[in-house]
Amino acid sequence: MRSVLAAIMIAAIPSLALAQQPQFLQLNPTSPGPFSSAVRAGNTLYLAGQIGTARDGKLVPGGIGPETKQTLANIKETLEKFGSDMEHVVKCTVFLADFKEWGAMNEVYRTMFSPGKLPARSAFGATGLALDARTEIECIGVVK
Repeated sequence: MRSVLAAIMIAAIPSLALAQQPQFLQLNPTSPGPFSSAVRAGNTLYLAGQIGTARDGKLVPGGIGPETKQTLANIKETLEKFGSDMEHVVKCTVFLADFKEWGAMNEVYRTMFSPGKLPARSAFGATGLALDARTEIECIGVVK
């Protein structure tokens, strides 16, 4: 019996090691950016920063509110594609082109998470974001 258990454990070692290897995931394989949409390490997803672009790759009009909403919709889509959701986000980092828009960003941000399940978060002012976006948000989530 011991030898059978030992054989099973030894056979499982390569698959355990493989499960720990990072997986570099691409939401859009034709994306021109030199980065992965997400990287999965174990049961953790590290998402690349997202901005408020629509499917055509252009920023949604209207400023910080609509951009924040679209940014978080893009995050939601990425999480769901790779086995997670907004309920499993544990940390976000927010970058703002103008820190004076922090309050307006927060108004939209809080609507995307359940009360009492807000991820830990940091926020920074930036001197410039891709495509002249008003905000960029990156997240870390747990796979369901």
